[in-house]
Amino acid sequence: MRISNFFTSLQKRNPLLFTFGVLHFGLFVICLLLFFYDDTLVSGINAWIKPIKFSLSIALYLFTFAWCLHYLKSEKSKKIISWVVLITMLVEIIIIVFQAARGERSHFNITSIPNAILFSTMGVFIGINTLINMFTLILFLLPGQTTIHGPTLLAWQFGLFLFFLGSISGGIMSSQLAHSVGMADGGAGLPFLNWNTLAGDVRVPHFFTLHGLQIIPLTQYFILKDKPKSMLFIFFIVYLVFCVYLHQQALSGIPFIKIN
Repeated sequence: MRISNFFTSLQKRNPLLFTFGVLHFGLFVICLLLFFYDDTLVSGINAWIKPIKFSLSIALYLFTFAWCLHYLKSEKSKKIISWVVLITMLVEIIIIVFQAARGERSHFNITSIPNAILFSTMGVFIGINTLINMFTLILFLLPGQTTIHGPTLLAWQFGLFLFFLGSISGGIMSSQLAHSVGMADGGAGLPFLNWNTLAGDVRVPHFFTLHGLQIIPLTQYFILKDKPKSMLFIFFIVYLVFCVYLHQQALSGIPFIKIN
């Protein structure tokens, strides 16, 4: 499928999520410009790196749901899920950008009452987003709720399951008010991603598990499309084991990539 055809189809499938996905790409450009203009540091890195990463990630998330919700038969369910996903993501990105502009951490920040309120608010809406993802997964698992079947349906079921599973690592980080294991946040990290290179970093398994939502369906479509369903199942198991290993590695205080 050509890129232009893909975006045209995406817009037709879900105009709401498509539009706000594009707006998040626009936000990415703005934050990128602010990265070069503003040298404010938060936890040792430029304050605008987090908004850059999250605007891209949310855009991809909105586009992914714009695509997969098209397969649900219930128009009411599509509308409810779309609006809940959109509102929860808007709350998160608004707080992230607002805190970056203030030179404050958006996540795990309880250093003052306003910061704690913002972090708690973000946590509540992420919890709501987790519930709507669970609801979406259930619909994809129930017989007769989708217009797809076979390996395509299985790929989306696996992807949605991994995305829901990714909330576990998010909960771990929130419970310990940090993403690093074995040292305080803010140490040496990989370029742009800033994953800790001296200690465990729960953001690593969180990233790979969440993005199984895209990796599994894309692998099925581009690589395993004409292969037996068992090949998709094997790939899913291997990927799941990889994600579990990354969780074990991070929680043991071992960096994903160690750089002395």
